Amino acid sequence: MPGESIFPTLEPLLEQVSKPIQYVGGELNSTVKDWTVGGDHTVRWALMYPDAYEVGVPNQGSMILYEVLNERPDALAERTYSVWPDMEALMRAHAVPQFTVDGHRALGDFDLFGLSFSTELGYTNMLTALDLGGIPLHAIDRDDTHPVVIAGGHAAFNPETIADFIDAAIVGDGEEAVLMVTDVVAAWKRDGMPGGRVELLLRLARTGSVYVPRFYDVSYLPDGRIQRIAPNPAYPGVPWRVAKHTVMDLDAWPYPKQPLVPLAESVHERMSVEIFRGCTRGCRFCQAGMITRPVRERSITGIGEMVQRGLAATGFEEVGLLSLSSADHTEIGEVTKGLADRYESSKVGLSLPSTRVDAFNIDLANELTRNGRRSGLTFAPEGGSERIRKVINKMVTEDDLINTVAAAYGAGWRQVKLYFMCGLPTETDEDVLQIAELAKKVIETGRKVSGRNDIRCTVSIGGFVPKAHTPFQWAPQLGAQETDERLAKLRDAIRSDRRLGSSIGFRYHDGKPGIVEGLLSRGDRRVGRVIEAVWRDGGRFDGWSEHFSYERWMECAARELAPFGIDVDWYTTRGREESEVLPWDHIDSGLDKEWLWQDWLDAIDEVEVDDCRWTPCFDCGVCPQLGTEIQVGPTGKTLLPITVVGGSPLRERTPSHA
Repeated sequence: MPGESIFPTLEPLLEQVSKPIQYVGGELNSTVKDWTVGGDHTVRWALMYPDAYEVGVPNQGSMILYEVLNERPDALAERTYSVWPDMEALMRAHAVPQFTVDGHRALGDFDLFGLSFSTELGYTNMLTALDLGGIPLHAIDRDDTHPVVIAGGHAAFNPETIADFIDAAIVGDGEEAVLMVTDVVAAWKRDGMPGGRVELLLRLARTGSVYVPRFYDVSYLPDGRIQRIAPNPAYPGVPWRVAKHTVMDLDAWPYPKQPLVPLAESVHERMSVEIFRGCTRGCRFCQAGMITRPVRERSITGIGEMVQRGLAATGFEEVGLLSLSSADHTEIGEVTKGLADRYESSKVGLSLPSTRVDAFNIDLANELTRNGRRSGLTFAPEGGSERIRKVINKMVTEDDLINTVAAAYGAGWRQVKLYFMCGLPTETDEDVLQIAELAKKVIETGRKVSGRNDIRCTVSIGGFVPKAHTPFQWAPQLGAQETDERLAKLRDAIRSDRRLGSSIGFRYHDGKPGIVEGLLSRGDRRVGRVIEAVWRDGGRFDGWSEHFSYERWMECAARELAPFGIDVDWYTTRGREESEVLPWDHIDSGLDKEWLWQDWLDAIDEVEVDDCRWTPCFDCGVCPQLGTEIQVGPTGKTLLPITVVGGSPLRERTPSHA
């Protein structure tokens, strides 16, 4: 029967696989609704983060959608994750379908299958789930009995590489979007499901904010470039461009209210609160910062209420204050002091993600460590030389970094982690070798201000991958061999210094995964053939180094792209001209393409652009085009009066707005 649990069939298999607990469900704050909770018109979602349970279960975005949907009386949502190869083999041998971990229901029983992609390297895992779920890989082959497959997340801002496999894509914030889709599906059901699957997809497409690839035609020029992407005239009402969703009042969406507490170990053992969304720093490599504009801050009281409710619901002992640049919240000092006051007598610790060098201060750090916890500090200069930092618009000088780490080491920290990228546009060997010199100065500074020799600095290097809807979307990508050669020179430069090199850790990824990610991030519909070929050849968990095969990707790409007269380099190391039609031009992120091109020219000229939160508008297009606005404080609110956990009420203070 539809919605029936398959656990009786699954249970005997669990003792034969690694980490069986990841498949059993029952986490604190998870939800299992009756299959018919909303009657005949119930809208049923299966939500997937296409990676292993330990990576997917703490994902904030998926958790929010799960809770928002389950609050509706006419909807239910359950979670599914990628199964490891040992479980996949057993499921195929015993005819066990892809299942949810909540009700252990078959994926194929649901109305909608929503996937959240934070990285393109999860695409092969999507195909595994579809195949195990008995859902045809190609959207065109599905009928009214199959779920509607919807992609979301940052990778969905270029949905073309997976256009063959998805029925629809949602770009932007998901909270309101999934409720809108639920409304459309519920209305279609109430109407008697007229026109079947095609009519439902038409209703979704005509909202103007859901992209349905089957209703768009793509034509190509003789040299392989795209000539045009246009709505098929056979489907009237389908928009030329699909707009992203933007939630403007974060305080009205205080999710998750009941965060999930995993049964098995996960990558983030903490309760997280998103303190603001969006970023206007303008780092030219950063897709997340570009596509999430404008900045929208959660109020200080909203943050305090979410922390209080979340800790009570979970029992976690760490709170992550999350955003793209958390120290940029206009009231971050008041937020951290208020929370530190409240939880000083408890075991609860506060943490920020990677912090901008120019937003860090010791007062902030001391509030984060008031309960005695002191972990390493992470900063992201991104570029080794001041010249390359101008190119990427990372307005941080060497003096900024040295002064910041001096303050940190002087205040008692012993470990600092620095994150950089290799392969940035216009980058030379010298730009990368400057990373070694910078790390050495950090160690020397730390030893000097602390009077100790046990100072450590870890240099972590990631490969640059050009992304859609950024000024670098036209940039050539550095090849894998060139990336590896440049990183080898950097490694030798660090190790050659016997006095300082032993205090510098060096972690890096080789250039090969970045080339595959680049192929997928800027690809078009023809790349779908490569994804399918890789999957059929055994490709799984491509974001995991032990499962990733560069050779498999290159062999499949060479074979599948040859009929079109193009290759991997055509998608990756080739630069683009302003006039080229890009595969994602019909997806409206709010950013004007002309503004992005000008910012690309500014990058080449090493021209920096200020943060528009504090300066006049630079006409990126987002606010007027989407009817939005930057929302920042100070609000004048405080977290007081509060009750200190394990203590007594504190006297109310006058908030500081320094």
